[in-house]
Amino acid sequence: MLYRFEALEQLDKRKLMDLYAEGNEDNAAYFYPDVADRAQAVGMAERDFIRYLETDFFSAPGRIFWVLEEDGVWVSALRLSLIREGLYYLEALETHPGYRRHGYAARLLREVIAKLKLLGPFRICDCVSKENDASLRTHKACGFVIASDPAVNYLSGETCDWEYGLEFSYS
Repeated sequence: MLYRFEALEQLDKRKLMDLYAEGNEDNAAYFYPDVADRAQAVGMAERDFIRYLETDFFSAPGRIFWVLEEDGVWVSALRLSLIREGLYYLEALETHPGYRRHGYAARLLREVIAKLKLLGPFRICDCVSKENDASLRTHKACGFVIASDPAVNYLSGETCDWEYGLEFSYS
């Protein structure tokens, strides 16, 4: 089932943190390398993630967290930000570590695209690491094309040499 969340209070934070477990472990190692207790460091990264959603992501209009659920488990998610009419920025496409390689990210992308098509013409831009073959394949399978090298983050305006800018267009 596809869920659309427009406020932090709507999210099941535990299911969300389980889905983003790998990213939170990476963030814990990066932001809290001096914390010896890894579980404590992961907890700190999880709190940072929730705080970001509350103070940055959901504080701006036109921002939606899309989640795909299968058998009660949140298996894939993404954040989508409306930049201006007809232009969206996609970020944080992730699949639960225990559910990878089953096509959930592609299914989520296709379902979100189908919902957006009901609203009229649009573009979705995204940044993906040049080394993330799985994500690049998923995006391309869903109709995204490489639109820029280096990538441009539409939220920050920054460019990133180690990422491609991907784009999906519907007219």
